[in-house]
Amino acid sequence: MDLTHFKDGRPHMVDVTGKPATFRTATAEAFVELTEEALKALEEGGVGKGDPLAVAQLAGIMAAKKTADLIPLCHPLPLTGVEVRVELERERRRVRIEATAKTKAETGVEMEALTACAVAALTVYDMLKAASKGLVISQVRLLHKAGGKSGEWRREQGTPGV
Repeated sequence: MDLTHFKDGRPHMVDVTGKPATFRTATAEAFVELTEEALKALEEGGVGKGDPLAVAQLAGIMAAKKTADLIPLCHPLPLTGVEVRVELERERRRVRIEATAKTKAETGVEMEALTACAVAALTVYDMLKAASKGLVISQVRLLHKAGGKSGEWRREQGTPGV
C-alpha cells in the first residue's frame, strides 16, 4: 500500500484538483478519564474557569475549523457543519466527546472530526487540571466516515480500541 502523503520518499500534499466535490462526513470520539477529585470539581462547578464541558465543546468546534493549520498536509476545507457533544459519564468516571464534521469537498473530513475530539479533550484536561493532574485522555478514534471514492467506513465492534 502506498501512503498518499509521500512522493519519492518526501512529504507531499495530495493533489485533489481532479476529484469531484462530494458530500462527506466523519464522526470521531475521545474520552477523558477523571480522578475522584476532578469528578467532584466538575460536578460542583468548582473549577473557577467556567463550565469545562461547554468550553470544551466550543474548543472542539474551533479546532475543527483550524485543522489545516495544525496538521501539515491537510487541505483547508469549507466545513458545512461541525457538531461536538461533550457529556459526563459519571458511572464510568469519564467525559465522552463525540464530534461530527461535514463538508462538500474533494477530500474527507476525518482529520477535522479527530482534531475536534483531541482539542476538546485537551480543553477538559486544562479546565480540570487544578483539581487533579491525573486525568487521562484516551481512545481518540474515528467511528465513521462516508463519502468520496472510498465510500463508507464504520468501526466494527471488536476492532482495536473498541
